Order: sequence, then structure tokens, then C-alpha cells
Amino acid sequence: MDPLTAPYFPIIYVRGYAMTPSEIAATVATPYMGFNLGSTKVRQAWDGTVLRHVFESPLVRLMKDYGYRDTYTNGVEISGEIQARSVVIYRYYDPADSDFGNGKALSIIEAAQGLKALLHQVREQVCGDDVARQQAFRVHLVAHSMGGLVCRSFLQNDAISTPEDRAMVDKVFTYATPHNGIEVAGINVPAVLGLWDMNNFNRKTMAGYLGLKGTPDRVDTLDGKFDPRRFFCFVGTNQRDYEVALGLSRRLAGEMSDGLVRIENATVQEAPRAFSYRSHSGTYGVVNSEDGYQNLVRFLFGDVRADGMLDIDALPLPASIQKAKDSGKQVRASYYFEATVAPRGATNYKLTERRRDTCSAVLRSFDELLRPENLGRAAPRSPVLFSAFLDTSKITVGRTMVFSVDLAVSTTGYTVDNKLWLDQHVEGEYLFRNTVVIRATQAADGWNLRYVFADDRSSESLGTLAARDGEGYLIPLSSPKGFKGQLRLSVTRVAVAAELAEAAIGAGR
Repeated sequence: MDPLTAPYFPIIYVRGYAMTPSEIAATVATPYMGFNLGSTKVRQAWDGTVLRHVFESPLVRLMKDYGYRDTYTNGVEISGEIQARSVVIYRYYDPADSDFGNGKALSIIEAAQGLKALLHQVREQVCGDDVARQQAFRVHLVAHSMGGLVCRSFLQNDAISTPEDRAMVDKVFTYATPHNGIEVAGINVPAVLGLWDMNNFNRKTMAGYLGLKGTPDRVDTLDGKFDPRRFFCFVGTNQRDYEVALGLSRRLAGEMSDGLVRIENATVQEAPRAFSYRSHSGTYGVVNSEDGYQNLVRFLFGDVRADGMLDIDALPLPASIQKAKDSGKQVRASYYFEATVAPRGATNYKLTERRRDTCSAVLRSFDELLRPENLGRAAPRSPVLFSAFLDTSKITVGRTMVFSVDLAVSTTGYTVDNKLWLDQHVEGEYLFRNTVVIRATQAADGWNLRYVFADDRSSESLGTLAARDGEGYLIPLSSPKGFKGQLRLSVTRVAVAAELAEAAIGAGR
């Protein structure tokens, strides 16, 4: 029996929504439910060109890079012992196929109950009657679209799972899941729309199968049932390339979506997330992407988390706008904050991209940033720019991790006495734009951080940082236009249930 070594636990893949009977039949006829689909094209958002890049698929890469294997042999699913590094496909659509079942699709609750049964089955196949291994057993849940709602129903609904059941799940990674439902032309899918189970994405219906009380306006909460730090949301921002229903879906979803799920509905509260210029599915989809895979493996197997927040000290106004403000006129302004993060050596992927041109930049008003008292807030609503997971095992030289952060701040425009003021404002003008390269070296008491800006010619020892209690590492930012702020960076070791699992295995030896 192979070792159950944290964090390389079995992976259960839960596929997304299949709408029509023909889509269900096509889904059931495939062994890996889409987890084996790769791609050869990457679209560049800014000019629409397509680059050739071969991504073999998440399944193949997990096999090649981490020694995972599937659970099929001789034309059937293995019913006996399987290795810990297995990828298990949850085939919850099989009953909906007239050849394998009764032709009726499972409800979300029924699919969640089936997921619970599958977890217990996989534990038995991996651990047998070894009590220590059973106690140490964990799985990673990886899901696309509606599959993430099946996982949440299992994790959150007390009528389906117990705390002991949920403890078997180490981490959850969702691709393009509508955690807060789906909007059609700006309206949440109606609860009465039962055709092809589309009402699964109505918030009232979702609250029911997620075990949430009442009729909440938002259903993107784990409700205290699962640690959001162990739940990752990968968000697509490319609506133009989603071709389902001859492109009708993307037109109804509109910009600020992946063609089906709006960006604001694709995350869970307090959970880390990443953004990528990929569509909901298809040639340029989120699952069959290098960006998605790199986030997946770093979240599941990585050991470091880096978070970035931007504190604002000064946002300059053009001279004419400042003059109007000084004369007593009411000035209002909002700002875009862009951030792109990439580790050293990443030539064909980014860990996250929040950009204006993909409608995924963070948007804040002047009052939210510098005058929160005008909105009845106690503190500024500082933009959270990124949460990136890194893996020290990927370091090729020494003990230093290196990653870059492209930062940009721009304004949407100004209003003076509720009128748009275009004087001295040029569309696309940036108040701040630069790239900071961060080098993090592990030390006995934490991390030693150094940074350098792309436009600096000085040594990389330009900024040697020490973490301030409760503040993280502060990197000062400024521009000739008068912008001032600081990047608040935290770098922490990932605390996961995996380490407890290894301890339990060791105690049982």
C-alpha cells in the first residue's frame, strides 16, 4: 500500500452542468468528464491575437508532474484498493442517461449525498482497515461550475454531512462556479424555471440545498461549515469566447463575466481567488488552461500564501478639478486598481490578472478610499489585490522565491456637481503604473523580503523589509503625478489539515 503522504491526497473531480439530454449523453459517454481536455490556444486580451501553447489537460499534467493516476483498469472502475495519488471522477450524471440509469438527473441534494458516499468509498479503497490511515485520510475536491455547488451542498448542509464527514476534505478548488447564482440579462434565474434544472442557480433554491437559513440576498457564504482559507475560487473574465447557445449566453451574461457566470458571483466570501482571461468552457475555457492548472497545484500542494492589499495615502486631482473642489464644488471620482501576479519563470501563464480591459479590476470610489466617514464607515475600504499560492519545492536556486506584481491605478473620470468633467482627463491615463519584483527568502523566524521596481536600476537590495506586527510587509509606492500609497504584503506558511494527517500516520506506525 503506497504511503498516504500529505498533501498528495486523492483528488475527486466534480464536473459542471450538462443542460440538454444530448449534452448529458455526451458527458456520460466520456470517462473523465472533461478533466482530460486540454488546449492549444491562448488568446491575448489586449489585441485579440492567439498564441500557440499546448496544455495537455489537468489530468495528464497531474499524472506527469505529481505521479497521480486514474481509477480505471480493463474497461471498468477499480472496485478494490487504489493508490493515494488517484484522480477519481464523480459520475453523478450517469443516472440521467437512459443507457445507464432511469433518464432522470439527480437533484443537487442527491448529488451531494452521492458525493458523501463516494468519499467514504474512496477512504475504504485507499486505507482498508488501517485505523491510523483512516484517521489521516483526506481528499481534495476539484469542481467546475455547478460541480462546486454540489461540493458546497455536501459541505454546508447539515442534513447531508456531519463535521466528521467534512473533516475528510482537506481543500476545495472551484473553476467558474456560480457561488452566488446566475444572472440572465441582469436578473437572477427564476425559481420557477425548472426546464433542464436551470432553477438550480436561483438564490432561493440555492439557499435551500446549501442549508442556509431564510432567504438571503447573497448565498456565497460557507456559513461557518468549512474554513474559507481552504477553499479557492478560480474566476474567468473572458465572456467573448463562450459559444454555448450560439453565443446567446455571453450576450445575456454580458461583460464582467466568463460568458455565463458574472465575476461578482464566482467567489465565496473570505476565500482566496484568482482571475484569468478565460471563458466558462470551450477552447479558451478555465479548466483546460495553464493558468487554472498552476493555481490548482499551488493551492493543493504549495506551502506559502502571499496576499497583497493596497493602502492609499494620496490620489491627485488634475489642476482644474482641484480648483473646482477648492471653490466649494462637489467632486466625485472612482478608481480602477489592476494587479497581475506571476512567479519567476512563468513565460506562458499568470497566477492572477485583474485588469481594466477584462472588466476585472478592483473599483473603489474616492470616499471609500480616503473619506470613509462620508459613507458611514469606520475605516477605508482598501483594495485587496491578490491572494497567490506558491510552492517552495519549485525553487530552483537557493531558498529564495521570486514573483512579480504588476500594479496600476487609474481613474474612471471626475464629476463636478454631478456633471462629468473631462477637462485634463484622458481616457486610460494612469496615476501609477509599475512592476515590483519581490524576493522572499525563508529565515528561521519567518521571511526576509527584498524588492525592486522595474524602472529602478539600483540593486535588488533596494528594499529589505521586516514584517510589522499586524501590518505585514509595507512597500512604498509613489508616482510623479502625486499618487502615494503602499503595497501591504503578507507572506505566510500555509496551515493545512495535511500536516495533522502526517502526524496521525506517524503515530500509528
